[in-house]
Amino acid sequence: MKNSHEVYPLKIGLVFGGASAEHEVSIASAKNLRRALEEGNNRERYEVKSLYIDKGGYCWPSAIAERVMKQETTPSLSDFLGIPNHSGFRGFPDGTKDINVWFPTLHGPNGEDGTIQGLFTLMRKRFIGANVLGSAVSMDKQAMKASFSSAKLPQVPYSCVSVSELHSEPIMLLSRLEEQLGYPCFVKPANLGSSLGISKCSNRDELIRGLKLASEYDNRLVVEQAKQIREIECAVIGKEKLRASILGEIHFSSDWYDYETKYRDGNSFMIIPAPLPKFITETARQLALEACRAVGVSNIARIDFFYSEEHETIWINEINTLPGFTNYSMYPTLWKRSGLSIQDLVHMLIELT
Repeated sequence: MKNSHEVYPLKIGLVFGGASAEHEVSIASAKNLRRALEEGNNRERYEVKSLYIDKGGYCWPSAIAERVMKQETTPSLSDFLGIPNHSGFRGFPDGTKDINVWFPTLHGPNGEDGTIQGLFTLMRKRFIGANVLGSAVSMDKQAMKASFSSAKLPQVPYSCVSVSELHSEPIMLLSRLEEQLGYPCFVKPANLGSSLGISKCSNRDELIRGLKLASEYDNRLVVEQAKQIREIECAVIGKEKLRASILGEIHFSSDWYDYETKYRDGNSFMIIPAPLPKFITETARQLALEACRAVGVSNIARIDFFYSEEHETIWINEINTLPGFTNYSMYPTLWKRSGLSIQDLVHMLIELT
């Protein structure tokens, strides 16, 4: 919790990289965040120390982190000549004990699943993002959907699957999914982002392949009924009192919003504000706040929705507790269009810790 007597400038630990498929996205986010933390009034408020976690999990000090941000790409081992090759997290480098607030811009496993949040909690340090429980529940689609169901929040029909079912009773599992959801449907690993391991299935053969693919990433899977939808997103900020941004829409030409569409230039673009009926807009903004409360998330979140134009129905898709901060990321863009600059946004996030 913020100390009313703390002395500025505060020392901010900006940690980025990680083992996720969004490693390069994290690097680009960190570069933008560092700039925002050093511009305008923030120049007097904050002193930033950057830390880079490589894909093997090892945390490198500021000198390496600065080089990585400058390149905006994953460095090769040749960049670290003279530095021993380590693997796995071994703690933060020397010189980080005096950090006041940690600002993780990490994605996926070990980034937004409660792992590093638990580390910050053990260190008794303030940090940006949801607490351990909120992070873990939001990362696991089975737990997240159960929480949303308990709160009676609208979701597309879905079914939870364990890999043990796939191995021991495959025919019974397939029949159950076909009866409950039909085709087309989506198969997703429970604990992965970036649309990795996800398949759209239109028949039994594709469903079998989709289940096998998802099981390569996780032992817990989710299968959802596919709908003709538009992808809508809302940003949330706050602590006891949460605040929702205007809505944005992701427009894409592919059949669905897969990994290639998300991260290849020109395959998708944002429409802000999202062109929606007023009552749908207000419903979605309220649902975004309720979704955060259902999983115990505060400080920062992006909530993604499915919208059926034909039926004028909106469903919650998922919650993201550490959204990106790149030039094309929806979270800072929604707040900018809502009247909050990225400099003021990061200051507010720190003040809320």
